[in-house]
Amino acid sequence: MRKDEGAGATSGSGPFPPVRELTAGDVFTSLDTSRRGLSAAQARTRLGRYGPNELPRAQGRAVWRQLGAQFTDLFAVVLIVASGITFLAYGLQEPRDVGTLQLAVAILGVVVLNAAIGFAQEYSAERTAQALEAMVPHTCRVVRGGERLEVPARELVPGDVVVLEAGDAVSADCRVVEAHELEVNNAPLTGESNAVARSAEPVTAGPPLEARNCVFMGTDVVAGSGRAVVFATGAATEFGRIYRLAAAAPRQKTPLQVQVASMARRVAGAALAIGALLFAVRLPTGESMVTLFVFALGVMVALVPEGLPATLSVSLAIGVRRMARRQALIKQLLAVEALGSTTVVCTDKTGTLTQAEMTVTQVWAEGVPHAVSGVGYTPSGEVADAASVREVLRVAALCCNARLVPAEGPGGGEHRRVLGDTTEGALLVVAAKAGLDLGAEEAAAPRTTEYPFDSTRKLMTTVHKRGTGYQACVKGAPGELLARCTRVAWEGRCGPLTAQDRAAVVQASDGLASQGLRVLAVARRDVDEPRPAQEEAESGLTLLGLVGMLDPPRPEVTDAVAACRQAGLRIVMVTGDHPLTGEAVARRVGIVRRPDPVVVTGARLDTMDDEALDTLLAEPSELLLCRVSPEHKMRVVTAFQRRGEVVAVTGDGANDAPALKHADIGVAMGASGTDVAREAASMVLLDDSFASIAAAVRLGRAVYQNIRKFLVYLFSHNLGELVPILAATFAGFPLVPISAVQILAIDLGSDVLPALALGAEPPESDVMERPPRSRRERLFSAPVVGRIVFLGGIQAGCVTAVFFWHIDASGIPFEDFTKETPAYREAITMVQAGIVLSQFFNALTVRSERQSIRTVGLLSNPALLAAGGFGVALMVAISCLPPLQAVFNTAPLDAADWAVLAGLGTLPLLADEARKAWLRRRDERRMTGAQR
Repeated sequence: MRKDEGAGATSGSGPFPPVRELTAGDVFTSLDTSRRGLSAAQARTRLGRYGPNELPRAQGRAVWRQLGAQFTDLFAVVLIVASGITFLAYGLQEPRDVGTLQLAVAILGVVVLNAAIGFAQEYSAERTAQALEAMVPHTCRVVRGGERLEVPARELVPGDVVVLEAGDAVSADCRVVEAHELEVNNAPLTGESNAVARSAEPVTAGPPLEARNCVFMGTDVVAGSGRAVVFATGAATEFGRIYRLAAAAPRQKTPLQVQVASMARRVAGAALAIGALLFAVRLPTGESMVTLFVFALGVMVALVPEGLPATLSVSLAIGVRRMARRQALIKQLLAVEALGSTTVVCTDKTGTLTQAEMTVTQVWAEGVPHAVSGVGYTPSGEVADAASVREVLRVAALCCNARLVPAEGPGGGEHRRVLGDTTEGALLVVAAKAGLDLGAEEAAAPRTTEYPFDSTRKLMTTVHKRGTGYQACVKGAPGELLARCTRVAWEGRCGPLTAQDRAAVVQASDGLASQGLRVLAVARRDVDEPRPAQEEAESGLTLLGLVGMLDPPRPEVTDAVAACRQAGLRIVMVTGDHPLTGEAVARRVGIVRRPDPVVVTGARLDTMDDEALDTLLAEPSELLLCRVSPEHKMRVVTAFQRRGEVVAVTGDGANDAPALKHADIGVAMGASGTDVAREAASMVLLDDSFASIAAAVRLGRAVYQNIRKFLVYLFSHNLGELVPILAATFAGFPLVPISAVQILAIDLGSDVLPALALGAEPPESDVMERPPRSRRERLFSAPVVGRIVFLGGIQAGCVTAVFFWHIDASGIPFEDFTKETPAYREAITMVQAGIVLSQFFNALTVRSERQSIRTVGLLSNPALLAAGGFGVALMVAISCLPPLQAVFNTAPLDAADWAVLAGLGTLPLLADEARKAWLRRRDERRMTGAQR
């Protein structure tokens, strides 16, 4: 029998019959167990048959595959081929030129170095996520052989009898066989935070999650107690079904991946084409084929930005570390940039926008509303005019079975968690805020009987001894409870409940409900005995007031939503909750500001074809999608992507996992999120704060800006390397103005470190005031290419002029130059030094597109100055040290040469400063004209 066959148990197929349709007694028979549970031997046998009760971990790439992938990058492939051809050329040369061997080894060394840097960064970033803990509980209570035991959750097997109590997490899919006011929270699977009642009665066929006699892995028991028989474990559970759905969703390529791949193809193609062209141009000169091959390879090396892969990896890794400081864990490096290009955020409600903690915000008593401050289960906050509402809250608190206990984990402080129903937990918290001593109240009024809540009466009643008599405390739905009230206790009086009073209560209840609050009414009556009949206890009641509560938004969410709106992001709530609740929360956090948002349910989505859905998403309206399933969420994400949007999806439940993986960037909650959601996401918010998303978008946009900065920096000097070679070829000079080994020294020795420092530039001040860039916007946009040509052209013109000036000054005819000619060695040294010095000043100017270096601050990036200084120092060593002179065929330069080169090196900076000043003046004139 296959281990995953248990999946069929939830849908009436597989090895087990549809247990939800059986009586409790027949469930034991069908699962071959009993009320005494399995024996130890049976449990061992079934564990071997069905496997451990755990979800399969996604298998990451082996280390050797991860390392090998670094050598499949197109730039790496081009360089590997170039190195191979150079080794071959060395073998064919007669006599053999050691410079050719040095070039081959140098090119291969560049590939290995880039691969090592890229692998180290990716391995470190992607392994960090493995520290997250699984959501599924580690132990659970079972009955085996008639004894109640605690066993590891992974050892649960079909047929185990599980003991359920308030506060427990459910470890497998189970059929309830005993239920005592049992309620569970299915939010991780359905997205709804309301507690739902469970019973042991058979139900008819239907969707598994709607079976009232089943509990599911990953959910929580919030009230009552019971026993249940396991019928599905691990991947065979409903939790596992969603996990498999998420695993089947393909991981989308980020915009940066697409653009870098496109850029690599274009650059590699251009390098090959230009190398081949120059090879053909020099073919008639009579040089050997091997020499011409080496020459063409030098041209190719000049065009390929060898340091780009390493620079890109480290720049993204810097973004990962910055986001980690903002409590955002990036599982994949490229997800950093994807955040910066996001245009649509599809966010879940429960646990993402809200705190998943019911909180009383208003108490209506004495005929007037009383505001309540504070959120969550921490009993800090105040109730306005608390003395007027203490009786309402005393009665409500006595009519509760929930308990507040200290929060688990370090740093819990005063925070509490609820054992039992979250609504009752909210009532206990607000009673404490009003100054009630709950322990003292319970001691003064011990409970004598209880009539639990049921969906027919919509009431709960407890009876307490009070003094010499007894008192019934009742809470429930306002309509049902009001119909049982005959008296009212308001404004210090206790009298008949008049028609006017009833109208006021209905109006107050409707007003609280319109704010998205869940409303409970509270009443009491005196009774003569400790166990009165239910009808007696729940009739002739005295109304005390109303309590309004909600699952409050996280306090930081409103500002985060506003920041995302300012950045041009569209925010769409996609939730499994009720439309009214969703709209109320959306209004509170600022997702909805207009009076007429578009609210679409999952049922309506089912009736819409793709064209109708595309039309809906194309409208600029505020959109809420409620009562949706995992399949609906994934369909919405796909539809947005079909429109060219870059989609981020946030969520914490297992029901969010398929959309999290299918999105361009999936954002899961780390503290409250499920194991499935964290596995599917590209980014995990360790503090569960939606505000971290806005911060991550800001950092992601900065990463993209920084990538463009070092692209301008790297490719502008490539022009400085290529143009002298082209000029020398067409001028008939027999040698190259700069060798391939010198180019590699510039690319790795003088350019990589400054490029990395540019990748660490902080975000510019207005980065969140700009609209998201289009998915179709190219990395090499027209402004970027224009700036590369502008800065690179200045560098190329200067070093080309210096080279021919030095060659001409020697008075030696072109045809008499050899590699050992001193004037030639000095000339190529000046070309290399000129490029290095101009790149030092170029790095300073590319830090901003429009701001002056004085505004940015000359010393504001000390790492950049240090990196540039290292490049210059390396160039001095290459020029002056004999061992390096032998490798690079260079010669020492005198002070006058360095002064000339330094002066020419400042030209890119001065020219770009003039360009920026012109752009700023033009923008000011446009703004002035617009204001007029």
